[in-house]
Amino acid sequence: MTTARILFVDDDVELLDMLKSYLEREEFAVTTTNVAAVGVAATLSGDYDLVVLDVMMPHMSGLETLRRIRMTSVVPVLMLTAKGDDADCIVGLELGADDYVPKPCTPRELVARIRAILRRTRAVEEAPVVLGSGLLKVFPRQRRAECCGKPLDLTSTEFNLLEALARHAGRPVSKNALSEQALGRPLARFDRSIDVHMSSIRRKLGTTPDGRSWIHTVVRHGYQLLTQ
Repeated sequence: MTTARILFVDDDVELLDMLKSYLEREEFAVTTTNVAAVGVAATLSGDYDLVVLDVMMPHMSGLETLRRIRMTSVVPVLMLTAKGDDADCIVGLELGADDYVPKPCTPRELVARIRAILRRTRAVEEAPVVLGSGLLKVFPRQRRAECCGKPLDLTSTEFNLLEALARHAGRPVSKNALSEQALGRPLARFDRSIDVHMSSIRRKLGTTPDGRSWIHTVVRHGYQLLTQ
């Protein structure tokens, strides 16, 4: 497997140096910048497998940086947020972040989150050729999906969630199972990540020809993908 290329965008230079050293020891190829605009340009070059982006930056916030990235790129983005700032977490997820880690965090935890995201984006060897049939199809090996013959513009985590639901189409899947499969971690208490991602997926899927939502909420359990 090729070395994963990671871009860090954070105005804390000392933190960047520390994390760069740690990740390089873990055999990642790491590039850093403390200028958000440079981070956007670097991301859109297509040279990176994952971007770690701090929310609190001068001149251009991490959320605005993410918005600009998501205009043209679906590269996985992991946000660094202030501990306890749920508003930034939710807005980041709504803008297309794949996951978030509250600061301060340990380098070990950050590496675990990065590996979890990369593991899902690279897990193609044992994937079936296609999941679903009819109007909604998911292609795990190509990491793409289409609905009613049109491609879906999904982030990495959104694709992971839709794939997990497609593997169990017609049956409810718990939020914790979805978190494990899509984010690579157990669902934390009060964590709304799955709900926010599902809201975005529903919006992108639209409704079935008879006006129903493709994804149903199963009370006290999780979510279920409609079968056609």
